[in-house]
Amino acid sequence: MLDYNSQPKFHERVAAVLDAALQAERDQQAARTYLGASRLGVACARALQYEFVQAPVDPERELPGRTLRIFEVGHTLEDLAIRWLRLAGFEIYTRRQSGDQFGFAVARGRVRGHVDGILAAGPAALSMLYPALWECKTMNDKNWRDCVKRGVALSKPVYATQIAIYQAYMEPAVPGISAHPALFTAINKDSQELYFELVPFDAALAQRGSDRAVQILQATDAGELLPRIAHDSSHYECRWCNWQERCWSKQA
Repeated sequence: MLDYNSQPKFHERVAAVLDAALQAERDQQAARTYLGASRLGVACARALQYEFVQAPVDPERELPGRTLRIFEVGHTLEDLAIRWLRLAGFEIYTRRQSGDQFGFAVARGRVRGHVDGILAAGPAALSMLYPALWECKTMNDKNWRDCVKRGVALSKPVYATQIAIYQAYMEPAVPGISAHPALFTAINKDSQELYFELVPFDAALAQRGSDRAVQILQATDAGELLPRIAHDSSHYECRWCNWQERCWSKQA
């Protein structure tokens, strides 16, 4: 006798079909061949090295379709934020005339970054300085509230490092962008609440991020594996790492 309760529900079957399509689409995308500057604030150098050389993630860490949907929602919210800023009087540029994102490439193209936007003007009442970098992130309610409470530098150091590096490396193409605070925007995905923060250029943080990139490139070229962030695989950073099993195995 069939146990109908054990069969996937209709909505689960539909979601599974959609997720399979998203995963198939992702599998067709060209692999990144450079070190993303947005990731240089990650605490563990070895994890960044694995990411750079495209080491296969642990099987249980493969991105499920639901996560891919979360990513797409984030991109859509970013597009909405651009519309809202323009509606409010900001002059924001997100792509070159060619259609490509604004960005930079250094170290013979092995380190690259793509900025969310560049602000050229805005409402006079805000007394902002231009040009200014615009960086947008979407977060769940818990992370958003922590960011509001503590600010991006303390709450999200990876994002803060990204902003500093982008301000530094975009300066040749957009003179003055590092002299003016960036506008960091965080969207609460649960409530659509908005948080804005002016982030002055932190040259020391940008230099640390740049040094991290050099460290990863040099170690990779030399065939060296960089040290782990911890001495135990149960460390909280390791528990969330896509390469935990690989890192702590004898074949690491």
